[in-house]
Amino acid sequence: MRTLVLVGSANFTYTWCPLARRPFFTLSVRHRPKLKFSTSSDKACRSYIDEECDEDFLPWLEQKACTKISSTLSIGKSAHGRALYASKPIQAGDCILRVPYSVQLAPDNLPPEICSLFGDEVSSVSKVALLLLHEQKMGQKSEWAPYIRRLPQPFEMHNTIFWSDDELEMIRQSVIYQETIKQRNHIEKQFMAIKPATDQFPQCFEDVSLKDFAYAHALVLWTRTFGDDLFLDIPVTSRAWESSRGVSMIPFADFLNHDGTSEACLMSHEGKQLSEVIAERDYSPGDQVLISYGKFSNSSLVLDFGFTVPYNIYDQAQVELNIPQHYHLFQMKLELLQRFKAPAIKDVNEFSSSEKLFTIKEVKFASKKGRGIPQSFRAFACVLCSNAQELSDLESEAAQSDGRLARSPLKNKSREIEAHELIHSKITEQINEYDACIKSLGPSTSQNLVRKHALRRQMAHDLLSGELRVLKSASAWLKKYCATLLEG
Repeated sequence: MRTLVLVGSANFTYTWCPLARRPFFTLSVRHRPKLKFSTSSDKACRSYIDEECDEDFLPWLEQKACTKISSTLSIGKSAHGRALYASKPIQAGDCILRVPYSVQLAPDNLPPEICSLFGDEVSSVSKVALLLLHEQKMGQKSEWAPYIRRLPQPFEMHNTIFWSDDELEMIRQSVIYQETIKQRNHIEKQFMAIKPATDQFPQCFEDVSLKDFAYAHALVLWTRTFGDDLFLDIPVTSRAWESSRGVSMIPFADFLNHDGTSEACLMSHEGKQLSEVIAERDYSPGDQVLISYGKFSNSSLVLDFGFTVPYNIYDQAQVELNIPQHYHLFQMKLELLQRFKAPAIKDVNEFSSSEKLFTIKEVKFASKKGRGIPQSFRAFACVLCSNAQELSDLESEAAQSDGRLARSPLKNKSREIEAHELIHSKITEQINEYDACIKSLGPSTSQNLVRKHALRRQMAHDLLSGELRVLKSASAWLKKYCATLLEG
């Protein structure tokens, strides 16, 4: 059993300054609390604590916030960078940290004279990135210096916009290859949009390059909101969150690492003007405290956050299906698909052209309905395989129901089989391509392989393997479904 002993105490006093319209926080420390562990195993746990960061960062932040941020967490080191560890027993339901909006870096922290130079095309993310660059240029004179110097360095960032061309080739089979290129182009456009500000205030942004901006942008880019608007994701390498102030960077909270199975997440309270995390399970002293960033696939994680999970239950794969222009009744089929667009559902693309990319999730083999394969994907295949009369029937059924095509199996069993075999053949083709791509990665034979490249190679393997697993699950279900129809 672990025994945690706190030695020392700290006295806190508050002083209100009317000129600043915010309280100053005075920290009077008689003796800085130290963690002592009574067993050798507890000493091993203590070795994870980042003593330099833990002893001065949180007191600085609490002084700046004029309130207590956390009394149960300590800053430590993990394989993924900085992390937060329980410094004393934590029970499920405990509030483990509270960070006021007043110590969050948001777009409104930028001077008005700079913001006035921006057009509507400049995103909130880019504004915070520019703020970050400004504070970095100030160095130790910045009021945020203790936070800025603890941000990940460029060489520690592994999201795919930082991968070399050769490294990106490893994931060419994945849709993330093209998404990475799109993201790079977006960042370049945003850089050009903020140029008027950097040019007019050279004293603040001297020699800021696209590379500098891309790094800052990457730190704050990936704010994701899911479910209730109060729940927000936290990227590992990103420092970005979102509240009524827009995209924000929240010191200390962003040291929390990801557990895809966790139910804990950040909650933003507009009334209290703070963000907090509630523990969803018990923790013993020395345990790393984890939260969920959201139900993200490895494709999202590697693209936006710079890491992967070896076996990610939220993995997805994208399959493209289109109507070749030489297809019988091409125009009629295209118009039908455009007229009855799929409803806007997360992870399912709408019909908008003859070329479609569909997102599928892992299909449980026991699933009777093939849950995980989008209904719109199956409808697309049904339209491709139908004749004129069947297309007319599909149109009538969609108009009389909820507007979706092929909600029920086709009446013509052979046509239903043909449509699903079309999907199966497309997925099988993609499976073969993924197999070849993964084999090309192979085990490294070089003893001098740079650690960074080795890590990204592993991420590529995790990404492709996860997507391949999803494709194989869909293939197995489709094969079984078609066999069942043939037997019936």
